[in-house]
Amino acid sequence: MRQHRGLIEGARHAIAHPERARRYVRRLRRDALLRLKHRGDHLGYYAEVVGADIRQGEATAVGNHERAAWRKVGRKQFDYLRQHGLEPQHTMLEIGCGNLRAGWRFIDFLDAGHYYGVDISPDVILAAQDTLVRKSQVEKLPYLTVVKDMSFAFLPAERFDWVHAHSVFSHCPLPVIEECFANVARVMKSTGTFDFTFYRTEGKEFGRLREDFYYRTETLVAAAARHGFNAVLMADWEGTHPQSKLRLTRH
Repeated sequence: MRQHRGLIEGARHAIAHPERARRYVRRLRRDALLRLKHRGDHLGYYAEVVGADIRQGEATAVGNHERAAWRKVGRKQFDYLRQHGLEPQHTMLEIGCGNLRAGWRFIDFLDAGHYYGVDISPDVILAAQDTLVRKSQVEKLPYLTVVKDMSFAFLPAERFDWVHAHSVFSHCPLPVIEECFANVARVMKSTGTFDFTFYRTEGKEFGRLREDFYYRTETLVAAAARHGFNAVLMADWEGTHPQSKLRLTRH
């Protein structure tokens, strides 16, 4: 009966919002095609999702620098890390840097050459380069590159004081997150800090297509512990953003 009511409500919502319904049908079709193309390669799958969204003019993947919300969320990320001890001499790795919604502020604040931004989408990295030019920050020599996995094999060990991943694990299955934990443990300094956001649920964990994933806090805390991290849910972030934030430090 509960499932039947859900179908009825879904049909009513589709009738009331036909454009949303059409968009969801397009996402279902894209999901089916990309699952076949990228069997077992979630990052390859999601890179194509991001690229398709950008080509269709949707700003969800990179944000629109002309929108107040883009500036507000980027400022929030920067202010939060500043309040928690980020200093100009620190080195930062931003995973899923996007088009530098927060990154341009980090680049402006950090010493030259101390910001490394990586993303799985070439389209996004090109958008990030445009942001650098628009903000006149090329002299700060930020490092921006495309990655195909979470190995970070091209980065040296014990390099980063801060690792930052905003709205990345909200789009990743657990094996990808654990791959990231394993390799961040190598590139982060023993005194370093790893902040990331995620969609949190108190009930059963679930995913929407292969694009959005919801986790219980204890699942990610346990995964972090398997890779030598202590994890703390950041209470002063709760309620200020749709996603929750965990902070990882080394044992």
